Amino acid sequence: MTPQLLTILVLAAMFVVATVFPINIGALAFVAAFLVGTLALSMEAGEILGGFPADLFLTLVGVTYLFAIAKNNGTVDLMVRAATRLVGGRVVAIPWVMFGITALLTAVGALSPAAVAIVAPIALGFAAKYRIDPLMMGMMVIHGAQGGGFSPASVYGVTVNTIVADNGLDVHPVTLFLGSLVFNLAIAFVLFIALGGHRLVGVRVERSEREAVAAGGGGAGGGGGTAVATGGSGTGAGESGTGAGESGAAPAVRFDQVATLLGILALGVLALGFGLNVGFVAMTVTVVLALISPQAQKNAISQISWPTVLLITGMLTFVGVMESAGTIEYVGLAAAGLGAALLVALVLCYIGGIVSAFASSTAILGATIPLAVPFLLMGEVSATGVIVALAVASTIVDVSPFSTNGALVLANATGVEPERFYRRILVYSAIVVVLGPLVAWGVLVVPGLL
Repeated sequence: MTPQLLTILVLAAMFVVATVFPINIGALAFVAAFLVGTLALSMEAGEILGGFPADLFLTLVGVTYLFAIAKNNGTVDLMVRAATRLVGGRVVAIPWVMFGITALLTAVGALSPAAVAIVAPIALGFAAKYRIDPLMMGMMVIHGAQGGGFSPASVYGVTVNTIVADNGLDVHPVTLFLGSLVFNLAIAFVLFIALGGHRLVGVRVERSEREAVAAGGGGAGGGGGTAVATGGSGTGAGESGTGAGESGAAPAVRFDQVATLLGILALGVLALGFGLNVGFVAMTVTVVLALISPQAQKNAISQISWPTVLLITGMLTFVGVMESAGTIEYVGLAAAGLGAALLVALVLCYIGGIVSAFASSTAILGATIPLAVPFLLMGEVSATGVIVALAVASTIVDVSPFSTNGALVLANATGVEPERFYRRILVYSAIVVVLGPLVAWGVLVVPGLL
């Protein structure tokens, strides 16, 4: 058996084992890198570790550490309260506000499941209270998370941009980010119309309910949570005395929260505007915030998503071994041998989409994009189009109930029949898996050859 075929079989076996058993695929990848590198390729430990993505490790730790502090000191809650105030009583705006919140959270460094875990309970509580389709609301949250998920400061974005840069491909990070954002926005718009979002135009929230939501009391529970027609300006219960308004007043913004918001802004300006290393900037901002408010950073390190860090660094270390074995070039030449560049790109999109519906999207990105590099270097199709299409196809399928994001929406739905809601999510995710990669390929790849 050739080394190239061996590494491919080992890669497939890792995904199978990680699916059947609760073992982090990153840990499996480190073991596979060690065994295959040592026994099959006679590599020294230092050579194997040469594939360890140190820059990516620093970025992942830095941005997730920063987000943990933002969550601890209430800055995330502050952002949610500010966003819900923007609704201004207009129920039709609530799904889009939830889309925007999750997009913002992932864009500044939150992991997609973390953002969905924070926003989904609030969003689905709104859906139950104001008679919004829970499937529409839950999927808007997930697509928002994926829409912001490829910013240069995000986990997905850093992963893809690192692989692209290391392989000499000319794909601008902002193009990747905007491509994913626009694609998910388009899906969200179709979903919004198809599931009756347009019928919410003109429906408003009572003023007293709006004040409670702004103070963080919206969502589940609460009596009298019905929507009223436009023109219900809040007489009666909404304006009866000042007690409700005072009790529902949002807490004052603290200095450490302002500092956190400024730190997130500084990260974006310095990393995007001046091209400074995202990991070093994120870690610097995090340490400054920890010095300003030591209590807020308490237990923050334990909240860093170490399983994700292990997954990504392990996968990319094994990819380094695959490169040493010549597997990447081997697969690229085999794909090119098919003679149809568009067909190869479509197959790669479907591989990413189908597998990612059941496995880790980050792991899939770490595996499929390197395999596409030799094929892309031949210049038959647009590298930018294929990379963005792969990124989109591998992440929009996270609406699946078998993924973490889909499971979070399923678990947090209120006022629904669980089995029926599960079937609705399953049908929607099947549509996305079947059509998503095809549409991404048709919109992002095909025009490059026309």
